[in-house]
Amino acid sequence: MTLTTTRLSPDWPCQVKSPGSYDWERSATRWLRELVPARYAGYPALIRHPVLLARHAQIQVEHEIRVARTALQTARADLPRLGLHEAAIEHTIKLYAAEVLQLQHIARSVRAVTEALAERGAAAR
Repeated sequence: MTLTTTRLSPDWPCQVKSPGSYDWERSATRWLRELVPARYAGYPALIRHPVLLARHAQIQVEHEIRVARTALQTARADLPRLGLHEAAIEHTIKLYAAEVLQLQHIARSVRAVTEALAERGAAAR
């Protein structure tokens, strides 16, 4: 078994072992499965091919970022019509802003894991 010597990016998720270490692909798969809807996490093709699961997680997180940005951008106009008080609206805006930042960090983490999985796959061929 060839061990890769990938330098970990600052965005590498702490839940995933370092590439090349024992069982790192399993820890990556476990983490990635948490990022996709449960119905996708059980598909055999995504379980057998972690790089496919990583690709799907990337797409999922990108869509979640778009949703959070839309919610953030429309909150001031839409939420008053729902009868929410200004304090609740401000709190919601802060929540969406924080969520966008968190999702952007997760997206970078997924990209780092995807690259490591793809590198492992290329080395195995």
